[in-house]
Amino acid sequence: MKKHIQKQVRTARYIFYKETLIDFKEHFWTFVGSFGGIALIGFFHTDYFSRIDQVFLIGSFGASAVLVYGLVNSPLAQPRNLIGGHVISAIVGVTVHMVLPDQIWVASAFAVSLSIVAMQMTKTLHPPGGATALIANIGSPQITSLGYMYVLSPVLTGVTILLLVAILINNRAAHRNYPANKDWYKIWKRRYR
Repeated sequence: MKKHIQKQVRTARYIFYKETLIDFKEHFWTFVGSFGGIALIGFFHTDYFSRIDQVFLIGSFGASAVLVYGLVNSPLAQPRNLIGGHVISAIVGVTVHMVLPDQIWVASAFAVSLSIVAMQMTKTLHPPGGATALIANIGSPQITSLGYMYVLSPVLTGVTILLLVAILINNRAAHRNYPANKDWYKIWKRRYR
């Protein structure tokens, strides 16, 4: 019994040790990518939105940064999901806001729920897209007054910046590969054309 317990303790220590190892190269590239992507979005949008709006916008892009720089190989972090998830969710969010402009609580619930379903249907599921749809409804009057321009700027421009920085930074490290499947264009072409 004592040997069995000791073996279990050794196994638990090993697993805990392996799961908590610090990989400085991985963390370095994650930091460089996320800092660069978010800083560029903030820099380019500084003139257009107030400080509060930047916080909301960077909130949804910050969640995307976790995926595209921290979980590089995740299916949810791939270019199709990153761009498609945000753009589809922004379109849904703006549309819902136009239909229900005075009912924030209902509009917010519809926007998030419909954007999730739309992302599932188009195979572009990207969790931060739900926040993008929500921002279209709860953002400041400056954001909500943009209408469908919200889809182009800041959403499309922001995710494009995140994607370009992700491709540039994630492929600099020998142990990273982004997009996860380099043949993504060939696969997309076969599947959707």
